[in-house]
Amino acid sequence: MIISNTVVLQDHEYELHAIRAQGAGGQNVNKVSSAIHLRFDINASSLPDFYKERLLALKDKRLTKDGVIIIKAQVHRTQEKNRDDAVSRLKELIKSIAVVQRARRETKPTRSSQRKRMDHKKQRGNVKTLRKRVET
Repeated sequence: MIISNTVVLQDHEYELHAIRAQGAGGQNVNKVSSAIHLRFDINASSLPDFYKERLLALKDKRLTKDGVIIIKAQVHRTQEKNRDDAVSRLKELIKSIAVVQRARRETKPTRSSQRKRMDHKKQRGNVKTLRKRVET
């Protein structure tokens, strides 16, 4: 599996197990093991340290305490499509880690936006005072 120009993941680095899918589906669900469990051990992989550190720092329910990513694919009816789906989801997860977010630079609201906000608040307040009971 090709992640980027320099990073390639071999097929033996992740395990695929066929299991029975959950949910409705009648006899097909009970007879056929079409769902796929993909297990990927981050520490035992050949990924660069940068990728490993970022993956282990993820706050994701698919990541276990031992550093194993578990992906369950059961959307499709066939085992082959579920296998492709699981592998592509792993690939997308690893690719998303490689993107470094730019630090957000703080900005101040402009004077005109502050003035508009205050004018709108005054207008709403006036509408609410007009709704009050008129005292005679």
